[in-house]
Amino acid sequence: MRLRLTRVLATAGRIVRALFACLLLAPLYAQAARVTVVLSNDTAPYQEVYQVVSAMLDDTGHELNRQYVASLNAATLNEARLVVAVGTAAADAVAAHPGRAPVLAVLVPRMWFHRGGQARLVDGGRRSASAIYLDQPFERQAQLIRLAFPEVHRVGVLLSTDQSGLVDDIEAALRTQKLALVPALVGEGERLATLLEGVLTEADLLLAVPDPLVWNANTAQSLLLTSYRYRDPVVGYSRSLTRAGALLSLHSSPAQIGRQAAEWVLNAASGPARWPAPSYPAYFSVSINEQVARSLGYVVPTAEELERRMGGER
Repeated sequence: MRLRLTRVLATAGRIVRALFACLLLAPLYAQAARVTVVLSNDTAPYQEVYQVVSAMLDDTGHELNRQYVASLNAATLNEARLVVAVGTAAADAVAAHPGRAPVLAVLVPRMWFHRGGQARLVDGGRRSASAIYLDQPFERQAQLIRLAFPEVHRVGVLLSTDQSGLVDDIEAALRTQKLALVPALVGEGERLATLLEGVLTEADLLLAVPDPLVWNANTAQSLLLTSYRYRDPVVGYSRSLTRAGALLSLHSSPAQIGRQAAEWVLNAASGPARWPAPSYPAYFSVSINEQVARSLGYVVPTAEELERRMGGER
């Protein structure tokens, strides 16, 4: 009889503990959210962002729904608690549909977001919108230049007139590292080569800024070769520019952007559905073209050392 009573009490104890555990877990399951990720297309960069978000949300109880621009509709957006748009095409597609779920745009240029992208996404104030930019902050680029090239004093930049508003931002960032700016604005009909040679005559280094009217598939090789001829290193903004001939570049991979996006999603899904303020990438990498460095006679720290000193993570 005593043994049976002991067993009954033990069983009751287990039931009580199980019920208590369920009560503790109930808020977690109650917060499970449907997250719709809209991809601009099915190419590798967008898929990489999605795969990282998917891996980090696995086993969290949140439901992830992958959509593409071509099949997106208002009903899908209305079913989501949070929406992540990957790339400008995806963000434009989301903006074209009404909805109330907060939208996070990633892999989008800062200029796009502030020149109408954000206004279209918020849909007249009916939903909130934030972004993780594709660009790197100029302060971070200035820090990289100072760490990699301590002897450099003047930094050249070519910008189209559409991007002329960036001149003050770049100059202010360079000033924090005691660097001077040598800018040139490319107007319609002006020869890019002539303007570049004028900049390189005064500058010690050329900073490539994402600007499709200056840096594109038709001009990049010529810009890099001219800089090489002037013995001026180029600091780029992508791994592909490093491979093409920039001495080094500062960039964030789709996986790094995806990691930051997943962190934001988890934070927003666990409480009030709100995004942080628009932000530059938190995670970044440096790539170096060792052959170009040797040819130009530069000895720079390793990519790992530069990332460590800048506080970056791979």
